[in-house]
Amino acid sequence: MRQLLVFLALLCAGHATQEDLSEKVFIFPVQSATSAVKLVPYGQGPFSSLTMCMRFLSSTTRAQSLFSFAIQSQHNAFLLYKPSVGTYRMHVNGVALDITGLPDKTDEWNSVCWTWDSTNGLTALWINGERSTRRVLGTKVSLEGSPSIILGQEQDSYGGGFDQSQSFVGEITDVHLWNSVISPCEIRAFMDGSTFTSGNLLNWNNMQYTITGPVYVEPSDFDKLTCL
Repeated sequence: MRQLLVFLALLCAGHATQEDLSEKVFIFPVQSATSAVKLVPYGQGPFSSLTMCMRFLSSTTRAQSLFSFAIQSQHNAFLLYKPSVGTYRMHVNGVALDITGLPDKTDEWNSVCWTWDSTNGLTALWINGERSTRRVLGTKVSLEGSPSIILGQEQDSYGGGFDQSQSFVGEITDVHLWNSVISPCEIRAFMDGSTFTSGNLLNWNNMQYTITGPVYVEPSDFDKLTCL
């Protein structure tokens, strides 16, 4: 089964667009059950630590998915979800943890980084330059197999099971993923828009992706991008 999943991942990668997306954004203009971007990572599991960084702009106040990472055995393997304005929900291997009190913005760019280390389960969320207290989530967990990584939708099954009411509406840019916990200095550089080491699993400057539904790739208006 593992060999089949790897083969399917490589097959999908062969049909994916590969592009430098610097100074570009994915635009999700409408609520939809079909609009999604599948990102092809540069590596397979097992994963025992991860860091994900991204920026998003949205006026939506209902629940929506920001970053969905599924494996065959668990569709909420590494999921960042927004139940409401000001609340972020992190899932690791199906277990959820809510974070509140960070400087969340509506109709402005938000810079987000999320770190997780299964060795001790320590996890933290950074929003617009401020970090949550470190919490424990997914201790001794290993995420096995080929990941399905989706922007714009929350996966209720491996690679699918989308729900229109959870779809993202807005713009996403600068998505990076590392198979380690990167340093606070690297996170600060990302937040500030300074030079940082690109993700080794997902790299916005060399991204493989496929689009379904009404999603558009357009130039980013970096003059209005503010990273605090």
